[in-house]
Amino acid sequence: MTSKTVEYSQVIMSNEMLPQHANAAGNVHGGEIMKLIDSAGGVVAHRHARRYVVTARVDELEFIHPIRVGNVVACYGKLTFVGKSSMEVLVTVTVEDVFRDEPAKIAITAYLTYVAIDENRKPKQVPSLELVNEEDRRLYEEGQQRYLAYKQRKNKASNLK
Repeated sequence: MTSKTVEYSQVIMSNEMLPQHANAAGNVHGGEIMKLIDSAGGVVAHRHARRYVVTARVDELEFIHPIRVGNVVACYGKLTFVGKSSMEVLVTVTVEDVFRDEPAKIAITAYLTYVAIDENRKPKQVPSLELVNEEDRRLYEEGQQRYLAYKQRKNKASNLK
């Protein structure tokens, strides 16, 4: 199984936020944005694994800037860490008010973990991640730390049963 670069599977997905995405005050529901984040992250994982993937975990989700009706959001997704069958994806969401001549702002960052599955819905091995620059290596190491911390918490919880 050959390794693949971060660039190979990265994705940018954009949407204009409409009234059906928001509350009466015009603020877009967090759940609407979470759905976009999961869709972008899923595409990244699917591209890398070249098989079906399922969302296993949302590790971090930080809302930084509000999103309103009429704004354009863009989800930038890229792999940060790959295990045997799991893949961590960083999705950065930007918001742009297209009525103003201002640069887009980071609205949300999220880390999600996906697991590749076979036709029997069992975890399936995925290609390793080829790290080509310092940012790739830094993000990989940070992702590996989150992965190991999660495994440790999971083991502690199972020992308490």
